[in-house]
Amino acid sequence: MAQSADRIAVSTWSLHRLLGTTYAHDLTTTAIGPGEDTYGEGSESLLGLPSVLANHGYKRLEIVSFHMRSRDSIYLAELREQLRIAGVTLQTLLIDAGDIADPVNGARDTAWIAGWVEVANELGAENARIIAGKQQPTPENIERSIAALRQLADANAGSPLRLVTENWFDLLSSPSVVHEVLDRLEGRIGLLGDFGNWSGPTKYQDLASIFPRAELCHAKATFADGQLDEADYAACLSAAEGAGYKGPYTLIFDAHHPHEWTGLAEERDFILSRLDQG
Repeated sequence: MAQSADRIAVSTWSLHRLLGTTYAHDLTTTAIGPGEDTYGEGSESLLGLPSVLANHGYKRLEIVSFHMRSRDSIYLAELREQLRIAGVTLQTLLIDAGDIADPVNGARDTAWIAGWVEVANELGAENARIIAGKQQPTPENIERSIAALRQLADANAGSPLRLVTENWFDLLSSPSVVHEVLDRLEGRIGLLGDFGNWSGPTKYQDLASIFPRAELCHAKATFADGQLDEADYAACLSAAEGAGYKGPYTLIFDAHHPHEWTGLAEERDFILSRLDQG
């Protein structure tokens, strides 16, 4: 992917207040319940978002599963058509719940996630992100995670949809376990690297360790009093680019100020300025 605006994507996670409504996940059913105005009334629907996104100059989108009001095929076809009309690529469906490593409910959650993988296929998404597990990275929990990820990859075999996981939650909380899980899956599951999920004195070293494997990136910046932490963002970008990362950067913005579109533009412009320097 060229070093240009084509490397920029936006997640619906970053547009909470624009969309307003979320739909809570119930892992015991495939049904989607009534929406809640989690972030206020909102001023845009998910169906209307592709054209709005394109009007702001963005051509790649990630949708968080809890922003989808339906899994009905008619709704999915309409959303796919709106993406096509706007010229916006659905980069990833972020399946934002489930714990495949759970010793009690892991099988249930794996089946629930498999249903969302089918939704991603219906939408024509390029990728679907799966949480590898929320358990501590014990040998037993790692085994459960790998077995479930293999099962999901088997069920998705032959599809152009790429399954990826993320350095998120307890199971993938260190580079060593990220490498172990991906090594044992032998390329069947890809990696989405997230700048904002790790912290501490080894943060940039840890990111540099996993980003040679990353196919996607959540480029989350820290804002304090409305000001972007340029030093941290630059260090994260250096870790990724220095590791040879060439994929898209998905803007993750969840600060309260400045306005969502303003914050996204600031993140985008900072990234592009750094890429241009490279």
